This record gives sequence, C-alpha cells and structure tokens, in this order.
Amino acid sequence: MSATTKLTPRQRLTRGLAYTAAGPVDVTRGLVGLGVHSAQAGASSLRRRYQEGRLARDLQSAQETIAAELAAAQEVVAGLPEALQQARRAQRRSKRPWVIAGIAVAALAGGAAAFSMIRRKSRPEPSPRPPSVDVQPRP
Repeated sequence: MSATTKLTPRQRLTRGLAYTAAGPVDVTRGLVGLGVHSAQAGASSLRRRYQEGRLARDLQSAQETIAAELAAAQEVVAGLPEALQQARRAQRRSKRPWVIAGIAVAALAGGAAAFSMIRRKSRPEPSPRPPSVDVQPRP
C-alpha cells in the first residue's frame, strides 16, 4: 500500500496493528475512522427514519453532534504524529535490551557448563591399574 492510496479505516487499523513503526498513529486513525463510520451509519438510520416521518429534531441534533465530534476527532488525529514524535524524543532509552542480552549470555554459559559436566560424566575415567588383557592384537 503506497502513500497515495487511501486506506479504509478497517485497513488502517489492521495495518496499524501489524506494523509497529506506524502502529500507534494507524491504530488511532483506524479506530477514529471506524467510530466515524458507525456514527455515519447511525445518522443514515436516523435519516431514513426521518424520511419515514419520525425523529426530525433528533436527526438534526445528532448530525450537529456528529459534525462537532468529527471535527474534534480530526484535530486530535492531525496532531497525533507530532505528539508521538515529541513523546519519543522525551522518552529515555530503555535498558531492557541489555537485560535480555545478559540473561541470554547467562543461559548460554549455564548450558555450556551443564554440557561439559554431562560430557565428562559420560566418559569413563582411565583406570590407574594396568590392563589385565593384552591390548596389542595378535598376528
């Protein structure tokens, strides 16, 4: 998916959950988009009921509420990438990779030690006494 193709909110949410680099932005935009779509579906339902002769005033107030919420959501989503960049700059580097590397090194060292101990135990130790049978084959 290139930057020129418009994504549906469902595709944006799916991509956001799949990729971590653009994840938080896409997840938020996807969720907002799904909310907007559900609000539009509700508005169209109200519009249909209005056309049938019911809820004329409720439709008008719902459309105004949706328009206000949509405008607020678009402002939040528009400022989200900048806010994420500022948060990433302010965030200190985590020591977690060093801890994971230390645990991995300790596990490898423990495994190597256990392997060498098991290997030594599986080999019989040479006897200090001379062999009771002649080791040279007879011709």
